[in-house]
Amino acid sequence: MRFTPTLVAGACTIDPEPIEDARGRFMRAWCDREFAEHGIEFVPVQANIGSSKNRATVRGMHYQVAPDLEAKLVRCTRGSIFDVVLDLRLRSPTYGKWFGAELNADNGRMLYVPEHCAHGYQTLQDETEMYYMASAVYAPFSVRGVRFNDPAFGIEWPLPAITVSEQDLNWPLWTGRRMQR
Repeated sequence: MRFTPTLVAGACTIDPEPIEDARGRFMRAWCDREFAEHGIEFVPVQANIGSSKNRATVRGMHYQVAPDLEAKLVRCTRGSIFDVVLDLRLRSPTYGKWFGAELNADNGRMLYVPEHCAHGYQTLQDETEMYYMASAVYAPFSVRGVRFNDPAFGIEWPLPAITVSEQDLNWPLWTGRRMQR
């Protein structure tokens, strides 16, 4: 796997190095040793699958707070997504910065999202499916979010958002260290 740092400290894209032959292809999706060699301590404890029927669906920007901090390793298994990591770590040199990359079933690319960073994505095709492993179990009382279109961050989504959940439309706006309602 090839690990490439992003504009968000600690986040990286991970490109598989597939082996292809007449049968198709084989590629590693996660390896504890390889992650450790790149300074990433990530132990998945839960795996999730999300599917979206329509192109231009936005999900996010979500994160979990202590004691349920969560890192994620995201991939797209069908269709295509624009995947985004947003740094919410107050002491980070990249606080408030975001990075987005296209993940699709063909490129096999993954995005590693560190703890204290929000995550979201937009589907670029109909009938898209994404799969991610998380370092913490989903904890509803620890879930937080910021609006996908919050002007404090200026995330540049590739398409106008067509489908967004009520929850994601109503996250509070970010005002530096805290959110406002």
